[in-house]
Amino acid sequence: MNIALITAGGVGNRMGQDIPKQFMTIENCPVIIYTLQSFQNSPEIDAIAVICLKGWEVILQSYANQYMITKLKWIFEGGKTNQESIYNGIKGLKEVGCKDNDIILVHDGVRPLVSNKIISENIATCQKYGAAVTGLPCKEAIMELVDGKVTKIDTPREKLIRTQTPHTYPLKTLIKLHEEAIRQNITETVASCILMSTITCQDQYLVLGSEKNGLKLTNVEDIELFKALINIPEEKWIKK
Repeated sequence: MNIALITAGGVGNRMGQDIPKQFMTIENCPVIIYTLQSFQNSPEIDAIAVICLKGWEVILQSYANQYMITKLKWIFEGGKTNQESIYNGIKGLKEVGCKDNDIILVHDGVRPLVSNKIISENIATCQKYGAAVTGLPCKEAIMELVDGKVTKIDTPREKLIRTQTPHTYPLKTLIKLHEEAIRQNITETVASCILMSTITCQDQYLVLGSEKNGLKLTNVEDIELFKALINIPEEKWIKK
């Protein structure tokens, strides 16, 4: 199976609102539902699992029922960190009978504009190479902040990647990765691709993301950008 594993276990402190950002309503729809709909509408996704903030599981299931997210099969409790939450999710998938070779697409619950193309290419790349990471080459001039001052870095910007999600691996790979992290007392990596690079020498292959998929709802400004993106009409003259 191809399974979307959606991380929605955070409290969203940086957003500064009274409810977690993944459950905020924008244009009459919860943020988490926008994300789930992207995977619901992908013909290559067989099932969806959500790692949910404790206490919000019933609300999540109610939203899924209301918006007909029929592929949502499992809800797992989030952890104290993103890494722990993902481990809870993959352990849960193993416990409910998912197979070692099932393809798991780990995706941020507040990154709602992932496209069918990105989902499909993640699956194909993982099937071919064993590991896929969504991202875009940097367009900006990148500098490093040291003691409040910006300094140049030696790596050319065309070699630098702004990672997005999904990060995609077979279930057995993710489980081995997180079990090794526990053995090495590595506890707070910010993303699966970073944990993979930290622990193993396995190659990870790039799937080109998009500027839309790069929008992760973190601050209030991101809400304004999201509303603009979902409401703007397409220009008919633009070639694709």
